[in-house]
Parts: sequence; C-alpha cells; structure tokens
Amino acid sequence: MAWLILVIAGIFEVAWAIGLKFTEGFTRLWPSVLTLGAIAISMFLLSIAARSLPIGTAYAVWVGIGAAGAAIAGILLLGEPAHPARLFFLALLLVAIVGLKLTA
Repeated sequence: MAWLILVIAGIFEVAWAIGLKFTEGFTRLWPSVLTLGAIAISMFLLSIAARSLPIGTAYAVWVGIGAAGAAIAGILLLGEPAHPARLFFLALLLVAIVGLKLTA
C-alpha cells in the first residue's frame, strides 16, 4: 500500500511541477491555488509512504517520478523538445526508479 501511496504522491508532484508553468510566477489565482494544493497533497502522501518505506528510497522514487513525469508531460503537453538523448536519459531515470523499488 505504501508504494501505491508513493506513486500517487509522485503524480501530484508532476501536477504541481506542470502547474508552476501556468501560475506565471504565482500571479494567477486559480492555477496558483491548484499548484499549492498539489504540493501539499504530494508532500502529505510522501510522509505517509515514508512511515513504512526507507526515507532515502521513498524520496528518491518520489523525486524520480516527479522529474520523469514532468519531463514527459512537458514533451506531450507543452511542446518541449524530445531529442533522442533526452529520451535516453529519461529511460535511465525510469530504470533507476524501478531498481530502487526492486531493492527496497
């Protein structure tokens, strides 16, 4: 159950990372409110998952999901470049996340 909570926390991390783009420096009210809400939910869920998972593993997986997810969302939703090298390193990041899960 902790791993599921951690994945959901990672998804909220992706949401707030992408949400930052739409806040325009926290000058737009509703995107800012939603982004701050996603940050709070993400951190809260991380804290719950960390009760039963090693904190180093939980934090690394959480950050990895957020980083990979934000990069992928940027490519798919915001038209960011998808160079082969970028995709290769995203794949390495995903392999690292799975490796941490398998060794925890």
